Order: sequence, then structure tokens, then C-alpha cells
Amino acid sequence: MGSNSTGCPAGMKATSNGVFQGDNPLDYALPLAILQICMVVLLTRLLAFLLKPLRQPRVIAEIVGGILLGPSALGRSTAFLNAVFPSKSLTVLDTLANIGLLFFMFLIGLELDTKSLLNKTGKKALAIALAGITFPFLLGIGTSFALRTTISQGVDKAPFFVFMGVALSITAFPVLARILAELRLLTTEVGRMAMSAAAVNDVAAWILLALAIALSGSNSSPLVSVWVLLSGCGFVICCALVLPPIFRWMSRRCSEGEAVNEFYVCATLAMVLAAGFVTDTIGIHALFGAFVVGVVLPKEGLFAAALVEKVEDLVSGLFLPLYFVSSGLKTNVATIRGLKSWGLLLLVIFNACFGKIVGTIVVSSFCRVPFQESLALGFLMNTKGLVELIVLNIGKDRKVLNDQTFAIMVLMAIFTTFITTPLVMAVYKPAKRMAKADYKYRTVKRKNADTQLRLMVCFHSTRNIPSMLNLIEASRGTEKREGLCIYALHLMELTERPSAILMVHKTRKNGLPFWNKGCHNNSHSDANQIVIAFEALEQLSRVSIRPMTAISSIPNIHDDICACAESKRVAMVILPFHKHQRVDGTWETTRSEFRWVNKRVLEHAPCSVGILVDRGLGGTTHVAASNVSSSMTMLFFGGNDDQEALTYALRMAEHPGINLTIVHMIVRSEDVGAIVSVVDINDNASSSSSSTDEMLLSEVKAKKSSSVKFEERVAKSLGEIIEVVGEYSRGCNLFVVGRVPKGHVAVTLNNVKCECPELGPLCNLLTSPELVSTSASVLVVQHYHAL
Repeated sequence: MGSNSTGCPAGMKATSNGVFQGDNPLDYALPLAILQICMVVLLTRLLAFLLKPLRQPRVIAEIVGGILLGPSALGRSTAFLNAVFPSKSLTVLDTLANIGLLFFMFLIGLELDTKSLLNKTGKKALAIALAGITFPFLLGIGTSFALRTTISQGVDKAPFFVFMGVALSITAFPVLARILAELRLLTTEVGRMAMSAAAVNDVAAWILLALAIALSGSNSSPLVSVWVLLSGCGFVICCALVLPPIFRWMSRRCSEGEAVNEFYVCATLAMVLAAGFVTDTIGIHALFGAFVVGVVLPKEGLFAAALVEKVEDLVSGLFLPLYFVSSGLKTNVATIRGLKSWGLLLLVIFNACFGKIVGTIVVSSFCRVPFQESLALGFLMNTKGLVELIVLNIGKDRKVLNDQTFAIMVLMAIFTTFITTPLVMAVYKPAKRMAKADYKYRTVKRKNADTQLRLMVCFHSTRNIPSMLNLIEASRGTEKREGLCIYALHLMELTERPSAILMVHKTRKNGLPFWNKGCHNNSHSDANQIVIAFEALEQLSRVSIRPMTAISSIPNIHDDICACAESKRVAMVILPFHKHQRVDGTWETTRSEFRWVNKRVLEHAPCSVGILVDRGLGGTTHVAASNVSSSMTMLFFGGNDDQEALTYALRMAEHPGINLTIVHMIVRSEDVGAIVSVVDINDNASSSSSSTDEMLLSEVKAKKSSSVKFEERVAKSLGEIIEVVGEYSRGCNLFVVGRVPKGHVAVTLNNVKCECPELGPLCNLLTSPELVSTSASVLVVQHYHAL
């Protein structure tokens, strides 16, 4: 038989000998714990999937899943409860749940940057946070009088009042961040104020919870509570003074491009456990120690990110859901019986909503925040989550909350969080993108070519950056022009991970997460070279680099790209292709989701769009202006897209290190019937487009430049086009092509196998190694068309 499991009730062993020897696995701690974990994970993920169309945060699914497994639903069956969640297994379940919660609170502490909180929390956000704590706290105390005289008789006044006040005044910072991201409000004024106020609220809630725990001790002497509070303060001060220098020393020894030393990770996690032991010994709670270690750990550098990466998936994916089922097993909705109990539930919900919403609206009005935004802030600040559940569970364990009060408070937390998203969507509708009167230049092609050119360059990994830098370098133009303004937009996916919220916080703090200067020990690291390259470009007189970040879920991130392009009035958005080339010349998908992002941007962009199919343009690093030596080929078939591509290619040809060959492809199709059947959605076959083609080509011919060579080639079939393209592919670094050529050319190219229709037929030809053998990158351009 298996050995005894530490912490298990007497008689329950860890592992069985198997069913073939007559053992029931559910009578043993380990197989039972495995079954419980699998059941919880499956149920919560299923509920999260079902609630996703309602745009609800995952915490709702986790809380509801825990309740469904408890005595409120499935647990009403005694056979199910005794088989899957027998009382003898609850000690193991609670221990695993609290270990997971311990490390999760460490991650939550990592989210809070105290320096940013102290330096960048505005007066408005601070006032809103204080109002969002004070009003609900007072109403919570008032509500506790009603509860104490009815269903919570016999509990101590002071701890009950404080627990109720804290429970009503909490705002869940991580849940709020995900709701804001889902509603695409993170970068709005409302989003910034809500995040700042919630961060302040989070810190205040933990301080109040420490007070509540100190007051709820079993010893009736007030001196004990004083000693607990003083010891807790001493612990925080000690951590703030001793731990940061140790963590900074560890961080300095982290080199980018290398794995973080396992010893440092293990030492930090051991510190988290030790801090939990100390605070539990003091009499506060083990969670406080873990949270404090997370708060004092420096957020700069690679070390914090490495810790999150090591810990978060296991903790948040497997162990944390156990805490929700542990809480759900304590929640019995059936204890809310009779009109009086349901009336108390409505009273608690009303007071929780009234205190947060009205308090926030009143203070926001004094701060001259518009009423619509004040109302949205009130609803957002009413968000509850994991911290709320922690408060309630501690209160339940300390006998401050009985079963009925606990069930009422859990339902209140679910209700207030569930209504947040629909209410904010109903009352706060930011102005939709509208055509700006001063948005004159939506294309690179314009009457006055000397005006400032604004480009938005997007990337989602460091793999995209070197080629984008070299493309920026090539786009500078001559000194007579007003210059080049580049908006570098980092595309970041928001997930349910804790690190996603850490990412949001860092982005709001410095605006450019990929400029990470935390670790500079390795001077040759890729990230440091990127920093140097961007700074070098920014220092040039005619190039301005402005960092931006779009943080959203993948299905919505194209809206952020288009909105940023609209607000910054850019002439072209340049996107990276969703594939990268292997050494053998074949293509490997980086992330298939970004293909759909590119397609949606092409459909909805307020300006021209370019997609860069990168084969190592200029190498793996940024090439200095004096070292640029590139050969470009522009294949011109005609049409609006080709005109835009030609204009941009001519701009790049102004760089002294770039030679441009313009190949005017004259296609004389032999299939007359096919020409007649062509319907071009962009009207590229219209006579006005043809005349514009001729005018543009005439201007090119008239301008004599040593760096621009113009040639005309005639082709009658796809095979001849492939031959011509193959000739110019030798020695070429970059092809520039239009996405949709003239109608009859599209028919001729119709036989090209288009694996990626968003690139157009010509770019698909250039990226197909079976048809054209080339190592050149391709920039495919779509001219702006009014939506």
C-alpha cells in the first residue's frame, strides 16, 4: 500500500495498488486529487467558453464552476459529494489550493508597481479611488448591522464590521484590466483613470484586510491585535529594505538571450514560501507574505518576466481553480431561504453597487469628469474578483461569516462583476472613428510630395524589427522634404494570464515594452541592438520614431491598428507577413492568427496598406545609412495599387544607397474572352486609372536619376511574366508590387496558385519557390479605398 500523505486525515493513504488488486482509486489522496483537478479545469474552461460571447472575464466562470461542484448544485447529490469531494480529502484540496493561491498572490504583487503608483497616479484617480473605498466601506458597516441582527447573530462586532466593509469596497484590479481590454478602453481616459484608481484600491484593500484579520483572532485581548499589526508592519518594512537589493543583484546577473539561472528562480520561490510562513506565524495570513514579496520585487529587467513565465501557467491553469472549488464547496445557495434572506441579498447587492457607483460619480463630478464617463467609471470600479473571494473565505475560516452570509456575499460578487461589461457597453460609447477634416494624406501618392510622410510600422515580435528598421531607413527621402514620421506599433495579445496584466501595466508606464533596458550586461544582445538602432534613427533630423502599443485580443486587434492609423493620420500602415522563411527556402507560419489580422486591416484601413514579406531585408540588424547598398525592383502593371507602390518605391530610391529598377510590364493577353469577363472591384481597369498610369510613367521617364532605371517588357502569358520576373530576381533585395493589378493582368495571373489571397497574385508568384527562385523580400501595397 502507498505511504501516508502528509496533512491527510488518519487512514487516508497517498497512492493505491490499482483496481486489479481490489483498490478503489478514489479512496486514496493522489488519484482523488488528480480527478478533482481535472474535473475543475474542464468545467471552468467549458463555462469560460460558454460565457465568452457575453464578454465575461474568466473569473466568473471559475467562481460559478466552483459553486456548481459544491452543495448548491452537483453537491446536492450525497453520492457525488462523498465520491468526488469526501470530507477526508478536503484538507489535501485546501492545501493544494492555498499553495496555488500563495504563488498567484505573488504574481498579483508583481502587477503592482509602487513607483508608478506613487509618481503617476493623478489627483482625479486618487480621489476616485478614495471615494470608491470610503463610501462602500461605510455602507458595508451599515449593512453589517442589518445582517448581525438577523442572520449573523453572535459574531464579534469589530471584525464583522471590517470584513463587510472590505468586502464591499474592493475593486478587482486584474479583472478590471481584462474587462477594459475586452471593451478596448485601456488607452482611453476612462481606462487610465479606472486602472490607476483600482491599483490604489487594491493596496488599500490589503491593508484593511490585514486589519480585519488582526481583529478576528480568537484571543479576546486587544493587545494581541496590536502585536499582530505591529509585527505585520515590521515584516513589510523588513521586506522593503532587505529583499530589493537581493533581487536587483539577481537581475543584474541575467543576460538577455540566455536562460535565467535556475538557482535564482528556486531561491525566489523559496523566499515566497518563507514569507508566507512568517506572516502565517504572525497571525495575518500566508497570502500576505507572498503578496509583499511580489510587490517589492523590482519590475525592471528580465528577472521578473522570467519568474512570471516559470510560475503562471501551472499556478493559474491547474492549482488556482482548486481554490474556486474549495470556495464553492463552502457556498450553499440553499441556505438563503425565505423572503428575509433574499431581501438581505438584495440589500447587500444594492449597497455594494450604490456605494461604488454613486461615490465614484459624485467625486468624478467634482473633478469635472463628464457624466457619461463618471457613470462608466462607477460601473468599472464595482468589479469584484479573486481578492473578494479571498476576503470572504478568510472571514468564513475565522468564523466571522456564517454559511448564509458567506453565500450572500459570493452571489453579490458574481452579480456585480457580471453586470459590469454590459452596463459599461450600454452607458459609455466612445465616439466612433470619423473622417477627420485635417486627414488629407491617406496615401503616399499626393500632389505635394514634399510634405511630411507618416507611416505606421507594426510588429508582433523582435523577429520583425530589423527588416522594419531597414525599411524605415530606406524611406527617409531627401533633405528638401519635411521628413519622415514613424509610429512603431507593437501588437500585443491580451490573454487570461497574469503576465498579460503585468504587460499592460508596463506598457502604460513607459509606452514601449520592447525598449527594455533592465539588463545591459550582454552588450551584444539582440534587444540592446534594437534599442540602439531605434535611438539612432530617432536622432536623425528628418526621422521621428514614436512608440505605441496595441494590447487587445486577436479578434479585435485590427480595430486598434485602424484606430491608431486614423488618430495619427498616417499615409500607410505596414504589416509583417504571418510567415517567415526557413533556411531551405520554405515558409513556416509564425502565427496563423496574424494572417486574419492582416486581412481585416486590408478591409478596414483608413489609409494605404503594405505587407512586408521578409526574407532578411538588409540582414538581421539595422544597417547604418552610410552602409546601405540595396537593389530594388518595382514591377508596374498598372492600376491604383501599382501607382501607390511606384510612388513609395520612388521615395525609397531617393536614398543614396538604393538603386531602383522600374519594370513596366505590358501584358497583351491572347485570351480576349477572358478580358471581357473581368470585373475589377477596385475599378483599376477604368480609363481614368489608365490615364493616371501614363501620366505617372511619363513623370518617371522625364526625371533623370542615376539611381532609377526604367525598362519596358512585353509578356503574352503567365509563363513569360515568370521568365521576366526571374531575370530581375537575381541580385534584387526588395520587390515592390501592387496588390491588385489591372483587370486583364489579373486574368493573366489568375493561374497563379494563391495560397495567401491577401497578398495578391503577383506577390504570391514572388513568394512561391516553385515558380520564382529569389531571396528578395517583397513589399505588397494596397492603395487606400474609401470604406
